[in-house]
Amino acid sequence: MKMLITGGAGFIGCNFVHHMVENYDHEIVVFDKLTYAANPEYLKDVKDKIEFIKGDITNVEDVKKALKDCDMVVNFAAETHVDRSIEEPGVFVKTDVIGTCNLLEYIRKYDIERYLQISTDEVYGSIENGSFTEENCIDPSSPYSASKAGADVLVKAYYKTYQAPVLITRSSNNFGPYQYPEKLIPLFITNAMQDKPLPVYGDGQNIRDWIYAPDNCRGIYTALMKGKLGEVYNIGGGNEKNNLEITHMILDILKKPESLIKFVDDRLGHDRRYSLDSTKLNKLGWKPKWKFEDALRETVQWYQENPSLFL
Repeated sequence: MKMLITGGAGFIGCNFVHHMVENYDHEIVVFDKLTYAANPEYLKDVKDKIEFIKGDITNVEDVKKALKDCDMVVNFAAETHVDRSIEEPGVFVKTDVIGTCNLLEYIRKYDIERYLQISTDEVYGSIENGSFTEENCIDPSSPYSASKAGADVLVKAYYKTYQAPVLITRSSNNFGPYQYPEKLIPLFITNAMQDKPLPVYGDGQNIRDWIYAPDNCRGIYTALMKGKLGEVYNIGGGNEKNNLEITHMILDILKKPESLIKFVDDRLGHDRRYSLDSTKLNKLGWKPKWKFEDALRETVQWYQENPSLFL
């Protein structure tokens, strides 16, 4: 089975590549544009076990070349940082929507067995109480989440119109090794390592459900292989923490002072709380293995052992 992993040199994508190489016998092709958030060094320990193609999902010819003879596609390729999307929304629409459309066009015309679109809990918007199920309507708040929602709608439309063999996973906030330090956890880890301020938005009470990237990768593969075509599967970690809690935990692990905390103006359109119900995927046999505290310590240790990649 030949699998194309787009965005496979980025954060979650490279974690998925490692998961596949370590646990399965699929032939792996990694396709990545190598933007600022991706790095071929993330794949150096598996480079002899994969094929790497540099390319852009917004380029039709690149997509055609990468997909040749592939049986399955997992699409991680995306612009993902909310703050950047507020500054440059058009870049996100181009990559996340147009790029996905290019992949889907190829999927429907050629003999691809399964295509999995990697999405996010952010497409649902904020929820005050309870947890989102896959049946909830999407209500994105930022240009980033809107671009991912647009891609999800396209995927669903290709299933209904062309019977394309597609699935979608929506995970909660990921953390772990190989994450570029612009998101909260890697930014605060690397800043604290250098005794730099940790900029906490607003009052720090925004709540996210966190999942360790390796657990998400297991969930993604479960959905890919066992999921029903045309369906969406939530992948939640069951670890709801507010941003200030996360900040204190990182400082405690690194034995750094609370004086590094700096409250800053809140982000535009900042959702208050995300929460996912993963019952649907649980029924396929998946559940997270890692305790949040253990996974966070592992993540901090990884950044301490790999400063040359980020500092």
